Amino acid sequence: MVESQVVLQKIGMMFLVMVAGWWAARRSYLTPAVTRGMGLLVVQLTFPALIFVQMTGTVTPTALGRGWWIPLFAFASIAIAAAIGKGMAPLFKLTDTRARTFAFLVAVPNWVFLPLPIADGLYGSEGVRFVLLFNFGAQIVLWTLGIRLLQGGKPGEPVWRALLGNAGIWATLGGVTLALVWPGAARLGHSPQGTALWILGDGITAALKMIGDLTIPLSLLATGAQLAGIAKAGSNEWKILSAISFGRLVLSPAVTIILLKGAVFLTGVTLTEAEFITAAIVVSMPVAISCTLFSERFDGDTELSASSIFSSTLLSLVTVPITVLICHGLT
Repeated sequence: MVESQVVLQKIGMMFLVMVAGWWAARRSYLTPAVTRGMGLLVVQLTFPALIFVQMTGTVTPTALGRGWWIPLFAFASIAIAAAIGKGMAPLFKLTDTRARTFAFLVAVPNWVFLPLPIADGLYGSEGVRFVLLFNFGAQIVLWTLGIRLLQGGKPGEPVWRALLGNAGIWATLGGVTLALVWPGAARLGHSPQGTALWILGDGITAALKMIGDLTIPLSLLATGAQLAGIAKAGSNEWKILSAISFGRLVLSPAVTIILLKGAVFLTGVTLTEAEFITAAIVVSMPVAISCTLFSERFDGDTELSASSIFSSTLLSLVTVPITVLICHGLT
């Protein structure tokens, strides 16, 4: 019960920040150009800084030995959701473009910016580490399987170029490498005493932490501003939007969690409560905000993407706490 209350509180808090972004956009304080700039700032600067600091501060050989499966779990969970989306789409007699977009929207959750503060509030560094390791695998899946799903297997622009230019992936690799090569890096940003070189590294880490701490509020404000525009583009296709939300928030998480529990039982692996509950939270998230950008760039249905983001985000206020409450009973 305590976990579901924390989740509800965190989601409610984040929703209020998104409402502030929505209000600012409606008042034209956050124009589309400013919102796009905030999004780029988060993706290219604040989020990589957050990842690097968190990886250096929380990754140890033992923790990485336990968490090696998390990027693979990201691949599996998104693939499962994609299969469910592809199976549901034919029920609605959609055009080819809308059917591909339908499956893509069910497949891709908002796996970082919404679950990150929830995992932090529940489990601290262990929860944050899980989300960031999941992000590493999910980014690769998004730029490979996700784009192929959205384009229907048609040849498109090389995705490996985008992967190699992904600052978040390099920040993850750099932070993990530094943490493993130099375990003392975990103390950077916390103890300014020492040699001149240590003081320099400590100051750089502290600065990166300050930058990284901007990630969640900026991303939520930008999300709210984007939702202001999305709300205007809403449609009356309630059956399709309800189906996408059901697939993303209920059916896909249920199937994934059941399979995860089955895999744990068959292999004899023991998951901590933090690992299991955080996994459940991440796979239960609403449609990712970035889906509109991907739909526009890779020949999807942008209007359907925008409407599904709005509806699934609103419904997640109810579904995610219930999912956590159920999963807590399974631990």
